[in-house]
Amino acid sequence: MAIAISILDLAPISGGQTARDSFEASVELARAAERTGYERVWYAEHHNMPTIASSATSVVIGYVAAHTERIRLGAGGIMLPNHSPLVIAEQFGTLGTLFPGRIDLGLGRAPGSDQNTMLALRRDNGSADTFPQDVLELNGYLTGHSRIPGVEAVPRPAESVPLYILGSSLFGAQLAAQLGLPYAFASHFAPDALHQAVTVYRETFRPSAQLAEPYVIAGVNVFAADDHETAQQQRVKAYRSRTRAFITRGARGSNFTDAEIDAFLESPAGQGLANMTKYTVAGTPDEVREYLVKFAEEAGADELITAHHASSVSDRVRSVELTGEIMRVSK
Repeated sequence: MAIAISILDLAPISGGQTARDSFEASVELARAAERTGYERVWYAEHHNMPTIASSATSVVIGYVAAHTERIRLGAGGIMLPNHSPLVIAEQFGTLGTLFPGRIDLGLGRAPGSDQNTMLALRRDNGSADTFPQDVLELNGYLTGHSRIPGVEAVPRPAESVPLYILGSSLFGAQLAAQLGLPYAFASHFAPDALHQAVTVYRETFRPSAQLAEPYVIAGVNVFAADDHETAQQQRVKAYRSRTRAFITRGARGSNFTDAEIDAFLESPAGQGLANMTKYTVAGTPDEVREYLVKFAEEAGADELITAHHASSVSDRVRSVELTGEIMRVSK
């Protein structure tokens, strides 16, 4: 089974690192993806999170694009209710002009942060209600068919920037199907509605100028290493760190021991957090390939977007390389 694979890079800022270090690591990761046959690398918009550097998502995309040659780069995603559709059209029109044929624009409707940060973004609780209309307005700017008389997005690239709808519920699936856009499901951290959402999307899809047939991307977490035990150790270490970040809201200097973190994850309170990473594979390249092929088939996915969470940059790059090489062989 031939499966397209891509990467979601959260641009993590690890302990002892700076945001600049994170951006250099993102370049290294994208170059590894380019060498080993990935389709695209996406970056997600998060705000007020000390461990994630991709808040100015379009700027990060431009920096990585300038340091790579061919691989597609994009947002997975821009949280559109945080922004004016015109401003996002201008940003991605600029990226599409500078890097023709290489830019994607995935769109979500969540705030990408907490309530106070949402207010600081000048977003209110009703911002998400106009998401479908905002997507249409944005698409009009990017395709040269503005819905606002007398207003155009400048620059507009010669090759239109494709849109993707991101989601973790039936709302995104229904909207993507109605608009005839590709659908990316966030199963790497919100697995519960994956199968139902994909079914709804495929059954109700309407062709559009951008897309003739439904196209599904599903998220999955990957720890690939040269041996099984190393991959498992990377998984345990990374998910302990992730749990600490959730408990402390990203603050540095947590004093929770590994045993306390493990006990929390086993508790009823921690089970919901543990379930968020339900779709995870940690193992050798052959084990990773077997899992990804099965996951794609069961999820009804045309493409998998892989999130590589190993704590060190070198381990993440190695995971990207091993996964890309083994999946390229399987095509």
